[in-house]
Formats: sequence, C-alpha cells, structure tokens
Amino acid sequence: MDVPLETLEWDLPDPFIMPITVGDEDLDRLGHTNNVVYVRWLEDISWAHIESLGMTWARQEAFGRAMAITRTEIDYLAPANRGEKLLLGTWLVGFDGRLRSARRFQLIRPADGRTLVRALSRHVCVDLVSQRPARIPAEMAELIRSAQVADDSALA
Repeated sequence: MDVPLETLEWDLPDPFIMPITVGDEDLDRLGHTNNVVYVRWLEDISWAHIESLGMTWARQEAFGRAMAITRTEIDYLAPANRGEKLLLGTWLVGFDGRLRSARRFQLIRPADGRTLVRALSRHVCVDLVSQRPARIPAEMAELIRSAQVADDSALA
C-alpha cells in the first residue's frame, strides 16, 4: 500500500523529483543497494535538475565554468532493496553569490513513506580549463539564486 504522493514528508518544499526503481545491477553482496549507487543517483538528479532550469552542459561549456563537488555527506537511514520504487528529491539550498553552492537530497520509499537517505553536497565553481576555483558567471548565479530554497545551514 503506497502512501499518497501528496502526503510524503519532504524535508523542504517543492523538491525536484526523480523516480528510481532499484535494479539487480544496483545491489551489493548484502542484497541491498550499494553505497556507490546512491552517489550515482545524487549525481544523476543534480544534472537533471540543473538542466531542467536551463543550465545545460553546452551552456556551462560556453561559460567555461561548472560547479564541481567538494564534499558530499550521506546519511543511510534504511536500505533500498531489489525492485523497490523510490523517489529522490533535491533542492539547491545554499549559494554565496560568488563561488560556493550547496544541494540537499532526500530519498523516500513511497510504499511506506520512509526516508531512506538524506544527503548534502557542497560545490565550488571551477574554470573548465584550469579546474581551479573561478567566480561564477552572472547568468549562472541568477539561475542558482532563482531556484534556491531557504536553508541557512547549507553552507555552514
């Protein structure tokens, strides 16, 4: 019996959501989702979200800038198992206006409404040639600012 989607308890309002079905290739020796797979899912939804806002990879290449992950924290709260249907939500939650941004994630199993994973990633804008930190272009900054959800602890 699935919990109605509108009653799922998201940590923040209006997440960008990616549906996931746990496949055989996602499992580890313990029979549940491998830790590395969660990291891949976080990356997949991050790209899908930023591209949905109009910041495609082609635009980032044109700017010569992109956001690179500097830190990821993941809390594994419960396992995800073969065949389970999950919803992964994400939010842009922090932005200093120059270099740094942050993103939160929450993975929910709609069958029982349980949160399986919470994560936070921190990013820095880098020059695509030198791969060194570089000030974010104004157009990219505005896009991040427009999609940001309030969360004062995100860049702490």
